[in-house]
Amino acid sequence: MASSINKQIPLYPLLLINFIGTLGFSIVLPFLVFLVIDFGGNAIIYGILAAVYPAFQLIGAPILGRWSDIYGRKKVLLVSNGGTLIGWIFFLFALFLPVENLFSIDSSLFGTFAITLPLLVLFFARAIDGITGGNISVANAYLADISSDENRSKNFGKMAVSSNLGFIVGPALAGILGATIYQEILPVLAALFLSLLTLIVIGFALKESKPQLVVVTEHIPEKESIRKVFAQECKECYQVPNPKKLRFKDVFKLKHISFLLVLYFFIFLGFNIFYTSFPIHTVNNLKWSVTELGVFYAVLSGIMVLVQGPVLRKALKKFSEEKLVIIGSIILGTNFILFVSNNNIFIYGAAVLFAVGNGLMWPSFLSLLSKTAGNAYQGFIQGVASSFGSLASIVGLIIGGLLYNLIGGFTFLISAGIIFVVFIMSFKLLKL
Repeated sequence: MASSINKQIPLYPLLLINFIGTLGFSIVLPFLVFLVIDFGGNAIIYGILAAVYPAFQLIGAPILGRWSDIYGRKKVLLVSNGGTLIGWIFFLFALFLPVENLFSIDSSLFGTFAITLPLLVLFFARAIDGITGGNISVANAYLADISSDENRSKNFGKMAVSSNLGFIVGPALAGILGATIYQEILPVLAALFLSLLTLIVIGFALKESKPQLVVVTEHIPEKESIRKVFAQECKECYQVPNPKKLRFKDVFKLKHISFLLVLYFFIFLGFNIFYTSFPIHTVNNLKWSVTELGVFYAVLSGIMVLVQGPVLRKALKKFSEEKLVIIGSIILGTNFILFVSNNNIFIYGAAVLFAVGNGLMWPSFLSLLSKTAGNAYQGFIQGVASSFGSLASIVGLIIGGLLYNLIGGFTFLISAGIIFVVFIMSFKLLKL
């Protein structure tokens, strides 16, 4: 449970940081697939480019999470968002490079695409952002620091709402800025400016949340006692926990953590297969423009704000977090089936189910993970969870592009099947 001092730390600066950060990311989202195609890529290259960020985040997130346990959340958030700012600077630089083929590939499996200099710089930009990309896991750890068991789910719901508000404004702004003669340049400049603004807000408005004195009630089982998976020990005095002693493999000895990390992996895997294939689907089959894709993302996020706000609050009064994960996952799996259709009515119907399913499931799942992680190692465990998400993202984004190149819209059925597996596995949560 958060200390009484941490309970007094206001939540709104973190929500503002999350909103601005999401806005900066989502403002580029609608036209990224068009940019990759213009630079010579195809669905597979788009998937690989999208996978670069989680691939490097897989390395950086646990380290940043551990550092946040040792040195404080605020300092690590500054480092992470500083990396994002540098990444956008390189991204902007890529837009001014000549599109000249370095080499081309024509394959029945991978399709036809060219590797150009701007594409390589985009890969480098995403790598820089990824290696410092522990901002989500550290922000989740910060949120856990200042939350009590009573308001934890509600706070994670507010965090999700702030993200979705960013996803509403970002794509809409991208459609407006991208329609000018400057095309992608203005949205990228806006993303760069927003990253700088995030650093300013962290530096001047965010208070440090890492508790300096914590009652240690958990310890990692000794090597000689492998069967003793979880233990509690009451201390007569306060002492600072030492996250340096916690190793990556020790995380899996903590009670229920392994199961939650597996669920985390499958959720991200299903999502990211969809995230790669859907933008390509809109270009190839639906023939949408940048503006139409931006409107879709804005509508989707708008519904999520409604669900993760008042709907989630009312749902938590009637259902436990475990049951909301189950309910949300069955709805979410169903929505992916509807995306197979090329009918816009079905597509937007799927968006409603997507928003409802994700809005109920994801904040509830994050709250369960936060409770299980405890206070002493919150940052490190959130970082490990982020690495599991990154690993799933790497696999999902690359496979998503490859599958779409082979089977087209039927790729969404793969996402549906994976989320239905999550639905079945989630019943175990009722017994934890």
